[in-house]
Amino acid sequence: MSEQVPAQSGDSDAIDLSLRTPAERSRTFTGILVNTALANITTSYLWFALTFWVYLETRNVIATGVIGGAYMLLIALSSISFGTFVDRYRKLAVMRFAGAFTMVMFVLSGLMFLVTPEPALLDLAQPWFWIFTVIILVGAVVENLRNIALSTTVTILIEPDRRANANGLVGMVQGLMFIVTSVLSGLSVGLLGMGWTVVVAIVMTVLAFAHLLSLRLPEEVRAAASDAQGGFDLRGSWAAVMAISGLFALILFSTFNNFIGGVYMALMDPYGLEMFSVEMWGTVFAIGATGFILGGALIGKFGLGQNPLRTLLLAVAVMGLVGAVFTLREWAWLYIVGIWLYMALVPVVEAAEQTVIQKVVPLHRQGRVFGFAMAFESAAAPVTAFLIAPIAQFWLIPYARSAEGAARLEPLLGEGTSRGIALVFLAAGTIMIVVAGIAFLTPVYRRVSASYAGSGAKETESENAATN
Repeated sequence: MSEQVPAQSGDSDAIDLSLRTPAERSRTFTGILVNTALANITTSYLWFALTFWVYLETRNVIATGVIGGAYMLLIALSSISFGTFVDRYRKLAVMRFAGAFTMVMFVLSGLMFLVTPEPALLDLAQPWFWIFTVIILVGAVVENLRNIALSTTVTILIEPDRRANANGLVGMVQGLMFIVTSVLSGLSVGLLGMGWTVVVAIVMTVLAFAHLLSLRLPEEVRAAASDAQGGFDLRGSWAAVMAISGLFALILFSTFNNFIGGVYMALMDPYGLEMFSVEMWGTVFAIGATGFILGGALIGKFGLGQNPLRTLLLAVAVMGLVGAVFTLREWAWLYIVGIWLYMALVPVVEAAEQTVIQKVVPLHRQGRVFGFAMAFESAAAPVTAFLIAPIAQFWLIPYARSAEGAARLEPLLGEGTSRGIALVFLAAGTIMIVVAGIAFLTPVYRRVSASYAGSGAKETESENAATN
């Protein structure tokens, strides 16, 4: 039976691990993970559908870039508050609040769609489109509050030597989310329309919230005593990050993949929708997203190795290579394979960061650290999304489709209607490879690697002392 001492000292008065066996706690974690997956599927389903619907009706990549960028920007602006909230309150209560808030926002979006004529909703010059979009995005963003809480429940419920594997399972479930939502979103928009898509999202949100009410987390006797101040503890979040040597550098390394993620956010759907019908694009993206499941499953089985940071940077470098080559020709199979490989690497990056934080940061500060990391990393994608979408729309795409531009790009990128987007992918991927390579050579990389190894040795000594 486990002791009444969690992975970090100082939280023992709030967490009692002696109430159940590790196997019982693992089953609870599985229930929380499944519920989070259902909630994430719902929000992603509606967000994907909104992006598909807007592009198909307007054929404007600026609109899709703004939607994607606004989503990540809202996450960046709110994540510090989310982390503070997680540290100050019990984790299951936080998840229930997030579920209830999202449910209310989706109901409001349904009411607005019902009373507003569809042409008015699609008029970018009118406020109704932006109000409708913001309502959906705010509901989807608040749902991310439970993802921060989920990361802390790994610390509470999972034994230290199995946390990398648990984080891999989180990645696998996220892959399932991509598969289900991309297929459902494409089919819903193509066959049912946006109105019924909103109705389906509302029903799924209600079911997820009802299931969440049935879950219990007895190990968390009360919220851990926290030094978090107010509802937006930026100072405390920064202090929590800087208290661990090299932790900010880890977050910076994890941000690398978000720069190229912003490019994908703005241009991947337009590229795919030019190549496939909306129904087929949803299915194609789902096929590519099976890589997410495989990547998460492999981590769940084998972990991340002795140095997760090294694994993270290798994954970022390979991501850059994939991004540079998967649109060199306008071939459907090349695009699908590229998406598949990229998705397989995403869980590696996410799980590596989470595993290090769960080991070196005390539980009562993990919410703010995860929130700070989410804010910092999410801010990278809107920068590139907002920058790239107008450049692609007004310059690169018209240039690549002109006779002169097509002739100049053909030796490198072949022929096709989306060569301008392909040029952006090539440049972004090349930058990612260079940045990851430079990171390997920095003193910070060596310091963070040594810090993680030292934390692992100390944790093993503490466990042996407790056993003896």
